[in-house]
Amino acid sequence: MEPTPDCESFVFPHPLGCTREQFVAAAAKLPRAIRPTPHNALLAYRALFREGVIPSFAPFEVHPVVRESRETLEDREGHGPIETVKFVLRHDDGLETESVIIPMIRGDRVTTTLCVSSQIGCAMGCTFCETAQMGLMKSLTAEQIVMQWWVSTYRVGVRPKNIVFMGMGEPTDNLDAVLAAVEIFASHDGGHVPATNITISTVGNPLGIARIGELVDRHGFHKLNLAVSLNAPNDSVRNQIMPVNRAWNMAILRDAIVAFPKYGRGAMCIEYVLIPGVNDAPEHCDEVCAYLKGIRCSLNVIPYNPRRNSPWPAPTEESVLAFMARAIEQGQFTKRRGTKGRSQMAACGQLGNEEIRKRKFVGLAIEGTAARSAEA
Repeated sequence: MEPTPDCESFVFPHPLGCTREQFVAAAAKLPRAIRPTPHNALLAYRALFREGVIPSFAPFEVHPVVRESRETLEDREGHGPIETVKFVLRHDDGLETESVIIPMIRGDRVTTTLCVSSQIGCAMGCTFCETAQMGLMKSLTAEQIVMQWWVSTYRVGVRPKNIVFMGMGEPTDNLDAVLAAVEIFASHDGGHVPATNITISTVGNPLGIARIGELVDRHGFHKLNLAVSLNAPNDSVRNQIMPVNRAWNMAILRDAIVAFPKYGRGAMCIEYVLIPGVNDAPEHCDEVCAYLKGIRCSLNVIPYNPRRNSPWPAPTEESVLAFMARAIEQGQFTKRRGTKGRSQMAACGQLGNEEIRKRKFVGLAIEGTAARSAEA
């Protein structure tokens, strides 16, 4: 086997966007003077993810944390203060990603979940979401997605146990980068976050759901989680608050949910943002339960977190409990997503920088073309 020739002009791909195999292969193309052995390249890759050490032969600039805010609440179950952290990373082009570290109560202990962004802004146009008010500014690369985890771990100082793609953007509108990031996160030599601890959330793009299903069918990814943002009891309501429904209605979405591969005893998460006067009536609950009948899923009720200039308030505690109780009475497994970070615009549906809302759209992803056409 002939040695790899020197490539003085070779540009190393961003290490955080590489799988182990891609990183080692790229290292083999470096000029001879700085080229590591394959074994040393593997050790460097592991050190990057396990210790936060940037490779000397493949240096990169870390997106700076330009803002950080924290909300501390007393946990009623006796765990002491729990803290939600939102941090903002600035890119070279001046755009910013927002990510949130969320404390999660698990029995007698507290774990952490990192909510990552897949885009800056969003093209889906959901009327209840702050991010949607920005429009789509940019689709992130795999390394820009993984950078959020790396900064959380080695700059903010919190290594998350779980990762959820529920931040800025629609993951199925940028699936190539999202799925590449998932592979890096789940790799033993990369982020070492098991697939069972990773969740991709979508507004309901059936083509994207099918592609995620292809990854779930692969060995090692059977327990990757899918969350679907339903948020409405029928097409009439969903058309008003989620323009994507005009492209793929609830019947098409249900077919995609039913076809999604299932392994073990896991249940799909169906997210339902409860908005006063929009989708919180008793008859709405009945319609949702009928729609989900026969689907192994958890109905995750999310009390609406008002966006800036919101036309709706947050729901009352009584209305949230009443909706959940009615669903449970009908045999639907139902749970509530705890409200964390609302005071710092870090809760579900509140991420987004209003100062860049009106900038020109850039970096549109191919997968999202059909979804965006639904807004016209």
